[in-house]
Amino acid sequence: MLRTRLSRRKRKPRQINGQIDMTPILDMTFLLLIAFIITFPALQNGVNLRLPKASGDPLPNTDPFTVSVTAEGQVYVGKERVTDDELLTRAQAAVTQNKDVVAHIRGDETQTYGRIMDVIQILRRAKLIKFSLITES
Repeated sequence: MLRTRLSRRKRKPRQINGQIDMTPILDMTFLLLIAFIITFPALQNGVNLRLPKASGDPLPNTDPFTVSVTAEGQVYVGKERVTDDELLTRAQAAVTQNKDVVAHIRGDETQTYGRIMDVIQILRRAKLIKFSLITES
């Protein structure tokens, strides 16, 4: 008899919860933040180099002509690999666009001094006379 009385009772209708669970949204936000923190340094430099260590004043914030020389002697302009002839052509184009363009030369610390000087000579043939050798502080 007790059982029939309990089953005959009317249950209250459930109320709808109008709140949004923020936990999945926050988890996804933090996951994206971590992914950007990890990938941003790779996007900034483009070519993976071990730069030599040195001290000095930071460079002014300009739009440079960035040349990278890898440990194997390969030359990159920005993120694109180029030959010496293509480097000369691109440097000449940069000088015709802007007479005061500055070349930032990033050379791997294991690369020989001679290869870096070859790149500098190519830039000088293109009439690009302002350049900086980039190091890590």
